Amino acid sequence: MPSKKSARLAALTVAAVCSAASTVALSAPAHAETVAIHDIQGTTRLSPYAGQAVTGVAGIVTGVRTYGSSRGFWIQDPNPDADPATSEGVFVFTSSTPKVAVGDSVTVTGTVSEFVPGGASTGNQTVTEITKPTVTVVSSGNAVPAATVVNAKSVPAAYTPAGDTAASNSVNGLTLRPGKYALDYYESLEGMNVQVADARVVTATDPYTELWVTVKPRENTSSRGGALYGSYTSQNTGRLQIQSLGATADFPVANVGDSLTGVTAGPLDYNQFGGYTLVANRLGTLKSGGLERETTQKQKKGELAVATYNVENLDPSDATFEEHASAIVNNLKSPDIVSLEEIQDNNGATNDGTVAADVTVGKLIDAIVAAGGPKYDWRSIDPTNNTDGGEPGGNIRQVFLFNPERVSFTDRAGGDASTAVGVTKVRGKAQLTASPGRIDPADAAWASSRKPLVGEFVFRGRTVFVIANHFNSKGGDQGLTAQYQPVVRSSETQRHQQATLVNAFVKGILDTQKNADVIALGDINDFEFSGTAQLLEGDGELWSAIKSLPKSERYTYDYQGNQQVLDQILVSPSIRRGCDFEYDSVHINSEFHDQISDHDPQVLRFEP
Repeated sequence: MPSKKSARLAALTVAAVCSAASTVALSAPAHAETVAIHDIQGTTRLSPYAGQAVTGVAGIVTGVRTYGSSRGFWIQDPNPDADPATSEGVFVFTSSTPKVAVGDSVTVTGTVSEFVPGGASTGNQTVTEITKPTVTVVSSGNAVPAATVVNAKSVPAAYTPAGDTAASNSVNGLTLRPGKYALDYYESLEGMNVQVADARVVTATDPYTELWVTVKPRENTSSRGGALYGSYTSQNTGRLQIQSLGATADFPVANVGDSLTGVTAGPLDYNQFGGYTLVANRLGTLKSGGLERETTQKQKKGELAVATYNVENLDPSDATFEEHASAIVNNLKSPDIVSLEEIQDNNGATNDGTVAADVTVGKLIDAIVAAGGPKYDWRSIDPTNNTDGGEPGGNIRQVFLFNPERVSFTDRAGGDASTAVGVTKVRGKAQLTASPGRIDPADAAWASSRKPLVGEFVFRGRTVFVIANHFNSKGGDQGLTAQYQPVVRSSETQRHQQATLVNAFVKGILDTQKNADVIALGDINDFEFSGTAQLLEGDGELWSAIKSLPKSERYTYDYQGNQQVLDQILVSPSIRRGCDFEYDSVHINSEFHDQISDHDPQVLRFEP
């Protein structure tokens, strides 16, 4: 699954998916000829006419895109063939505002192209298009071909065939089997007029004016109306992205669990950020599902509450301090220790060498006090300038907040951006050589990525070791609808290295003190079932406590219609064996259109 927000920052509009792309050049028939749309589309993902000029391609205009860098229109043949594998629709790329209207009967002469949204390096599938077109309007006001109904019965349960091993696992050359595989089914409708009805929203409306619905209301449903991503081999085939050909102001502002009642219809497109997309010229009516933000329980006197919260590039110029403070105080009930991820330096993205974050953290602490919370103290280590990834100039890092009225921090000098923290034994107990400290900051595993922050805390006389993490993102991974199946998750390599180092450090603590209380938490950027999580857990040194929740509640993030786990709190055997811990994924952000972060915070309560 590709990187969440990092890939989207380059997009100026949802329509700008053609700004960075490539075409696939294929051998084709030697001469131009008059062909039907289904002949151009063919029975595979690649047109047999790719690269060739075609003339007199007839169809009815079903949708017109007048904005962005992918301007053009869709046409559909009202006289389909009998082959379910061949699409009857195609996109005509004009580059400038088209001079046609929905309902126009047209003929198109141009060149068939296989366009790769985002460029070939993304691994995305291609969109069959007619480019450099000459368009003749034959008549206007014609009936648009009836929309193909996409629903739970029409979409197969199997997601995709395996790619051709002789073609680097690409599915491009495989004959489409739309009755067996979901991706083949969607591809067989590429460019056609399709519709969904009474579809539940499974990813909220985002800043790019898009949302996701499911046409399979019973498929891996979460406790609050989303669709869970539970494994690499069990995909949610009913997910479909919704965009609109209408005005941005008219697009529904939806949360997870809401519904688009009635019919949503329009051409089926494929784009860089999500794959198959219904680009609606008719939108259903938004019906609220009444979703509300969650609140966790307050910790008891003898319980230590530890939380992790990615505050999404927080810097002093942001307007979200009061909202983050309210979330920490009211929704998280003022945890004793909070690991914050993505705290930026004092001037945010200004790239002038500033690395200190005391202004950022101080502003948040003051906002927490104003919201009725405790006067938190804090610890962190400033990174070396522009070495830890994230937004250039921002110098994101992890920060510990702690309530000094409930817990104390053991300060031990020596920790800095480049010095590796170690573990020693003092009077039979494990002790950090520096607190706070960083784990192996010079190791290549942390190149352009955040280094783990380690600290010693004391609660009611018991030492608790806390490791705050923010592993490298999923940037560069192929999307779930990529032409390569199974998809390549290249970003895992670095996370596996990072997880191995963190596990080794935890093992060093436990080898020194078998019953030590150790917590490794943060934005792991990977799933609870992933290889990253398995390496972190090791041979039982750690255990991801989110697995104590029912499966329907295991998610911290919502991406492209999949609710998934990215944020985790892992605990050592002494905490897990006690069986007196409580875990809560507090859903206050990921399901909502007005989120202040794209992550849901996590809280662990236990008695050390």
